[in-house]
Amino acid sequence: MAKLSRSGVDKYLRCPRCFVLQYNHKIKPKSLPFSLNIAVDNICKNEFDYYREKKEPHPLFLEHGIDAIPYDHPEIDTWRNNFKGIRFVDLEKGYDFGGAIDDVWLKPDGELIISDVKATSKNIFDWDETFNKYDYAKGYKRQLEMYQWLFRKNGFKVAKEAYLVYYNGLRNEPFFNNQLKFELHLVRLDCDDSWVEEKIIEASNLLDSKEIPPSSSECEDCQYVKKRLDTESI
Repeated sequence: MAKLSRSGVDKYLRCPRCFVLQYNHKIKPKSLPFSLNIAVDNICKNEFDYYREKKEPHPLFLEHGIDAIPYDHPEIDTWRNNFKGIRFVDLEKGYDFGGAIDDVWLKPDGELIISDVKATSKNIFDWDETFNKYDYAKGYKRQLEMYQWLFRKNGFKVAKEAYLVYYNGLRNEPFFNNQLKFELHLVRLDCDDSWVEEKIIEASNLLDSKEIPPSSSECEDCQYVKKRLDTESI
């Protein structure tokens, strides 16, 4: 039984072939680490931890009318650890699934709000346009829904809403002065995790079948390989 990650299931949704090649054959494109994004992520977590220790709402919550405080739980560091995260295992259905969250906020009624930190740099930040135009933005919503599902399966009450804490780097400042300035956007998403378990089971069963699905016309990696092979055969 393979240990599936949140990113792995999302890869299955985008391209079953690349998913199988990665998990069963250890074949995947090399990618550079997003060091700047990681730095923003870590600093943001430190900021939430400051208010978590004080048991006070982050000023962002007050600004946007969110009645919550950062959730103080003994497992928060485990949940945020990329090599551990929060997991759920179902031996009967044959899957072991998990993911690492960025932060969790606690509402007065005991419900948890799952949040994720993102960073970008655009002249104009327009979430609605981005969501309608690009699949990666829809992937962010799927990501939050998978996290919500994991917390519910671990016995927590989870709110329907989730948030992206989105930092947009300002690229047109007149001077750098060794400082990169950001504008902060809080994106609320009303989520539905009803699809999650079905796709986890599908992904797990595909790995067990040893089948290698056909390449996808919508997958950039598959199309790159196809075009390269076509070129090399000329």
